[in-house]
Amino acid sequence: MKRIPTPIEGVYRKSALKVPEAIYRCSGIMVFGKRIKSLVFSTDLAVIKNVNADAIIAVYPFTPQPVITQALLTAADVPVFVGVGGGLTKGNRMAHMAAFAEMQGAMGVVANHPTSLEHLRTVSRTVDIPLISTVVRADTDFAARVEAGVSIFNVSAAAETPAIVAEIRALYPDMPIIATGGPTDESITATIEAGANAITWTPPSCAEIFRGIMERYRQGLPYEEDG
Repeated sequence: MKRIPTPIEGVYRKSALKVPEAIYRCSGIMVFGKRIKSLVFSTDLAVIKNVNADAIIAVYPFTPQPVITQALLTAADVPVFVGVGGGLTKGNRMAHMAAFAEMQGAMGVVANHPTSLEHLRTVSRTVDIPLISTVVRADTDFAARVEAGVSIFNVSAAAETPAIVAEIRALYPDMPIIATGGPTDESITATIEAGANAITWTPPSCAEIFRGIMERYRQGLPYEEDG
């Protein structure tokens, strides 16, 4: 077994968020020569700047805006996959957002589940970066989405995620699949064994992290234990 040298942590960065180790059991997806195994699901710039994930998947419940994409790309020092709509935002606006995202430096664009096949085709013809289709239901027509230009599936179906991943993998042995891993090492492992190549992880919010820190401060304790 190859020895891993002593990790370099620094003084002020050692408290950064770390994705679950179980994620590294997956194969990863290759995008423009970069292998990506872990993606953090966040649009919080402070989290994005302080997490060790291989990439960021930035999808939010509002109409996508280029200024938000630019802020995310400026803060991140890893690849960013950005949401370009598909629910509220459709048609030409969705395609324009995808083009803006590519020009700003996004690694790929994410289309939400309600996106029509017509709009998927329009986006796939507009950009030269991967079009990622989010899947939330087992009755999705995967073949039609592949035909429309989808190059990566992003499965986010709660407890049904491993089963849907397994279905896609049976249909498409070489299709890159990103999937939510759930809250435990066991759920992450189950999703990987079902066929997921990369795992998205939802980090704690800044408010949740601060809650523990402030409690320590109230008790007169330091930020963290020495050593």
